Amino acid sequence: MTSRKIPRDRTDDYAEPAIKARQEFVREHTGATLEHVSRYSLDPTTLPGNVENFFGVAQVPIGLAGPLLVNGEHAQGEFFVPLATTEGTLVASYSRGMKLCRDAGGITTTVLDDKMQRAPVFSFESAREARAFAEWLTANFEPIAAAAQTTTTSGKLIEIQQFAVSKLLYTRFNYTTGDAAGQNMTGKATFAACAWIKQNYPGEVHFLLEGQFATDKKTSVVNMLHTRGKRVVAEITLPAALVEEQMNVTTDKLWAARLRGQLGAIMSVTNNNGNHSANGITALFIATGQDVANVAESSALYGFTELLPNGDLYASVTLPALIIATYGGGTGLATQRECLELMDCYGTGKVRKLAEIIAATVLAGELSLGSAVVAEEWVQAHDDLGRNRP
Repeated sequence: MTSRKIPRDRTDDYAEPAIKARQEFVREHTGATLEHVSRYSLDPTTLPGNVENFFGVAQVPIGLAGPLLVNGEHAQGEFFVPLATTEGTLVASYSRGMKLCRDAGGITTTVLDDKMQRAPVFSFESAREARAFAEWLTANFEPIAAAAQTTTTSGKLIEIQQFAVSKLLYTRFNYTTGDAAGQNMTGKATFAACAWIKQNYPGEVHFLLEGQFATDKKTSVVNMLHTRGKRVVAEITLPAALVEEQMNVTTDKLWAARLRGQLGAIMSVTNNNGNHSANGITALFIATGQDVANVAESSALYGFTELLPNGDLYASVTLPALIIATYGGGTGLATQRECLELMDCYGTGKVRKLAEIIAATVLAGELSLGSAVVAEEWVQAHDDLGRNRP
């Protein structure tokens, strides 16, 4: 049987002839017409570094939620939020939560931490050799950081965490990465740092560049405790009367539901005691050109609520591992850049602003869905808005 190879042009694989050849290849071998996939407004010459074997686009509907009122240190004022999704009720639900929060005076947001890491593991013949290396690593942080710095102008190594086990030393090289997400940046910088270590350490040392302790694109407790990407909090105090008026539920019932949900989250051993943070985060990631696989870490959530003595409800979400960019990666592509510009979040100096908008959006969505469940409106809402069945 003759192997069917996807057509490629090694001189210019993003030129129209190469793209047309792949489209025809798909039609010939699968029978698919590609009537919509093959239509797009973006310039294929902007795609190197973002996709290989390009033959078309996936068009995802984008809905506009808002206005979202944010009282942040970087995001201040009202924002309209683009959500790319095919799930009916999602945009409507987030907009409902945003209205509640806006009428309550807006959501306060705070970025607590900002770091990205690569996590090499170093191997030795004994635990004592591993301990000796750990001490040397601490003493030589400055030249190690200087070696990492030779590979990047926007990233900076700020610390090396150490976790010893058996004759191994697991580390987390923590960096600030500017407005980039920084996963590739930290990999390159850490490889340079490890090369310097191997050359200058007086004993024998072996390493793997990634010991699976950065838990890249995987849920983990270590990233929730120690931060990966941005650690950001969104919080609000909701007047009891406003909640009952707009959400058809009392704050004491919302509080009681939170307690039951806490127990369910513990029983299921989840990384999230909220309702659906992945919904808003994924929709925003698709719209703004983020690496969607990072939803695995970014959707981790610590939810906290408090029923105040006067009946008002304090509510907050903490996103401990929000991995985003406003520069580089997919953020500069045509539609993704437009969605970032819609929130004034494209380019340098904007990543913390985007983090605050995302956290505020998540909190609005948590409040809306949580209220719908308690008020027994959740199923009806999906029946009314989420039943696109040809």
